[in-house]
Amino acid sequence: MADECKHAAGIKDVTPSALGCEECLKSGSWWVHLRLCRTCGHVGCCDDSPNRHATKHFHATSHPIIEGYDPPEGWGWCYVDEVFLDLGDRTTPQNGPIPRFY
Repeated sequence: MADECKHAAGIKDVTPSALGCEECLKSGSWWVHLRLCRTCGHVGCCDDSPNRHATKHFHATSHPIIEGYDPPEGWGWCYVDEVFLDLGDRTTPQNGPIPRFY
C-alpha cells in the first residue's frame, strides 16, 4: 500500500503528546479511539468520537499520516491519499495506560 501513498516515506518515529486525546483531556470530553500523528506525535480522537480532534489536527497542520493508537494497531492512514498503510514493526509504544471514556 505504501506504493499508493507518496507520504509514507515521511513517517517519523514520534513521542505521543498525551495519554489520551490531548484536547479531550483538557476539555473533559470523551473519545472512542485514539489516533497518533506520525509527523509530530499529537494524540487526537477518531472520527467516531464527538470532537474528531485527529482530523481537525490534520486540517490545521496538513500532517498527512496518523496511526491507530489505542492500543497500537499496526496500521496508518494517509488523509491526503486516502489509503491505509501497514506500519509493520514501526508502531509507536504507549507511554502509559490510556484512560477509557466510552
